[in-house]
Amino acid sequence: MPDLDVEESTGESRKKFGGRILFEDQDLPYEEDILRNPFSLKCWLRYIDHKKQTKSHCRQINTIYERALKELPGSYKLWYNYLRYRRKQMRKKCVTDPAFEDLNNCFERALVFMHKMPRIWLDYCQTLVDQRLITRTRKTFDRALRSLPVTQHDRIWPLYLSFVKMHNIPETSVRAYRRYLKLDQSGREAFIDYLREIDRLDVAATQLAILVNDEKFVSIENKSNHQLWTELCELISKNPGKVHSLQVDPIIRQGIKRYTDQVGALWCSLAEYYIRAGHFEKARDIYEEAVVTVKTVRDFTQVFDAYAQFEERATGAKMEELAAKAGGPTEDDDLEIELRLARFEHLMDRRPLLVNSVLLRQNPHNVHEWLKRVELYEGQPQKQIETFTEAVRTVDPKLQTGKLFSIWVAFAKFYEKNKQLDDARMIFEKALEARLSKVEELAAVWCEYAEMELRHNDVERAVKLMKRATAPPPQKTHYFDESEPIQNRVYKSLKLWSMFADLEESFGTFASCKAVYDRIVDLKIATPQIIINYAMFLEENNYFEEAFKAYEKGLSLFKWPLVYDIWNTYLTKFIKRYGGKKLERARDLFEQCLESCPAKFTKNLYLLYAKLEEEHGLARHAMNIYNRATRAVEKDEMYAVFNIYIKKAAELYGVTHTRPIYEDAIESLPEDRARDMCLRFAELEKKLGEIDRARAIYAHASHICDPRVHPQFWEVWKDFEVRHGNEDTVREMLRIKRAVQATYNTNVNFMSAQMLAASSGAIQTPADITAGDSMALLEAKAQRLAAEEEAQRQLMTAGGASRTVAPKGGNISFVRGETTQTQSATIQAENPDEIDIDDEDEEDDADDAEEAEDAESAPRKKGVTVEKQTVPSAVFGSLAKDDDDE
Repeated sequence: MPDLDVEESTGESRKKFGGRILFEDQDLPYEEDILRNPFSLKCWLRYIDHKKQTKSHCRQINTIYERALKELPGSYKLWYNYLRYRRKQMRKKCVTDPAFEDLNNCFERALVFMHKMPRIWLDYCQTLVDQRLITRTRKTFDRALRSLPVTQHDRIWPLYLSFVKMHNIPETSVRAYRRYLKLDQSGREAFIDYLREIDRLDVAATQLAILVNDEKFVSIENKSNHQLWTELCELISKNPGKVHSLQVDPIIRQGIKRYTDQVGALWCSLAEYYIRAGHFEKARDIYEEAVVTVKTVRDFTQVFDAYAQFEERATGAKMEELAAKAGGPTEDDDLEIELRLARFEHLMDRRPLLVNSVLLRQNPHNVHEWLKRVELYEGQPQKQIETFTEAVRTVDPKLQTGKLFSIWVAFAKFYEKNKQLDDARMIFEKALEARLSKVEELAAVWCEYAEMELRHNDVERAVKLMKRATAPPPQKTHYFDESEPIQNRVYKSLKLWSMFADLEESFGTFASCKAVYDRIVDLKIATPQIIINYAMFLEENNYFEEAFKAYEKGLSLFKWPLVYDIWNTYLTKFIKRYGGKKLERARDLFEQCLESCPAKFTKNLYLLYAKLEEEHGLARHAMNIYNRATRAVEKDEMYAVFNIYIKKAAELYGVTHTRPIYEDAIESLPEDRARDMCLRFAELEKKLGEIDRARAIYAHASHICDPRVHPQFWEVWKDFEVRHGNEDTVREMLRIKRAVQATYNTNVNFMSAQMLAASSGAIQTPADITAGDSMALLEAKAQRLAAEEEAQRQLMTAGGASRTVAPKGGNISFVRGETTQTQSATIQAENPDEIDIDDEDEEDDADDAEEAEDAESAPRKKGVTVEKQTVPSAVFGSLAKDDDDE
């Protein structure tokens, strides 16, 4: 060890070694420590920290690091801190500074011992990347990958890949990515993106195909396999000149089979590939194949629009090319243009047929589309026949949409239209043996077959067809037995029998037609309309009793409400036929009908019954029927029936006999209708001069007339009293009005109850009761309810007095209650103040007192002047004419 020269200057001692400052006096303890423990890492680190805290020169710190590493060359901590400190010194220096080379040499010396430490390699590689030393950096990355175990390569590759993408070295980048993919397949998406950036689309397509074929691949970018397929198809279809390694046609066709929801887009991509490649005829073949194979209208529309656009652009480009041609277009050029235009027009004309084909591929059992296809082939008989044949062979009755028999019928009518009746009959015969879904379809085929014969005036053949159709099978079958073929069950079809009956009625004899109707009834397939038709047929042929027997058969087959039409027609025809000749029989029919008739249908029947009695029977019987009708009909029809009843009673017996009917109506009808009936009843009594009766009726009706809801009733009563009453009757009317209003007004009832309770002092207010005394609260509530009930009872008692109105000078008391005239007078005497309020409630207390004295001394001071009136002629009803005659 060389000698140390000690220099004393300004109180400080410095030791020099070869002209360089090694340490100062304050470093002496640390130097002694490392001399005693040269292999202690802590001693060296304490020394270095001390130098950093004293902000010593970086060279001194570097020297200490070097001395420490000379003693401890295998210490990762020393090397890592030393290299980081050296890198920090390079931050503000240019990359061309020679100090960077010293740093690189330092890293190289460190890697001699730390070649298994990925952090050292990463820092070294990052330092080289910052220095832009491309080749040296690449080789250093390769050395790092060779030195480190494969489990730590994932720490090196991100920096490596970012480095190769920083510079325009595509070949190196591709090779680096290929090496990386051997370690981690998840980076393939990033590789594909990079390949697209550098325009290496062939390699990108190859890598994308690898991703698509890997079922276990999970995209980092959350892309589905379908999205990857779409990207691949778009890439290879739009770049046919750059993608050579893949076979485009098989790839896209595989996608068409796999992704059925993107068939149209994939077909368009395949066609676009050939268009960009310049193979126009091949693209046209692809479009043609697509429009005849797609199965949805959406895909068809997408492909067809692309096809039409392609043809239009190709034709337009050719026309522009010929327009710019020197010397003008030749005859061959014009011919080619016409050919292209004709091809485009033919494509547009084929669109409806192509759409129909798509729908049939989607659902081959759609009858409506098959018939539409036949219409589209209008003018091409051979195509129409082929379509009919294919349709009846394809459509399955169990899966059909529509009716299969309509195809058979249209097929036969096609031959009929072309005047080939034998062929049409042959088609119908095959249809009769065909496998149809329901009996009604086979019956429709029989009917169409017979109608064709009728159109050609062959009635005999049509009748024979109906006999064949309605002939029963050898073994009896049930109409709804699905296990039996429909050919064995069609003989019970009502449609067939109805047409058979129409044929016999139009062209057959009476006996044959009657036999058909009888057979329908025997098979129990008749409807009420069939029964009515049968009876009318017999009636037209003057077999009236036979017609009535037909009605009776129908009545035995059906129940209410199906027999209503039969009964209505039967009774009407019977009355029209016999009138009053067989009155007892008609009465028995009506009674039999009304015995089980629902209330919904009774009105017309009762009115018909009453009309019969009026015209051919007894008036009292008619009145009895009207009376029964008022109870048998529904509630909403009772008002109308009562009106008819009253009108008939007035015509037959006079208006005085309508009084019990009015009373019955008022009791039976709902309140709305009863109110109207009361007004009419009162008007009648007023016309007859029975003023007291009218007043009693008004009083009776007042209890269902709330003055707030029905003010018009009280106006009518008020007008009546003004015209026919006196001051007492007006006061009585007003008293009744107040009582009724109090009954309907719940607020008034509550206030009255509170006032009554307050005057009696029996109720304690909630404020007087302590909050904790719950029993007291319950008792107070019970007392309040009892007081309200008492007030309500008193009000009802006051209102009950108003129900009895005893007319002065009359003996008629039309009341509901049992209060007599004497009791009413007593109530009036005991409560004189109740009548002391006039129409406007404006009389003062003096008038009330005077009226009270008058009421006590003389209840009735004023008399009633009776005016003699002429009795109206309506009182006598039909008897008035007899008196006039006498």
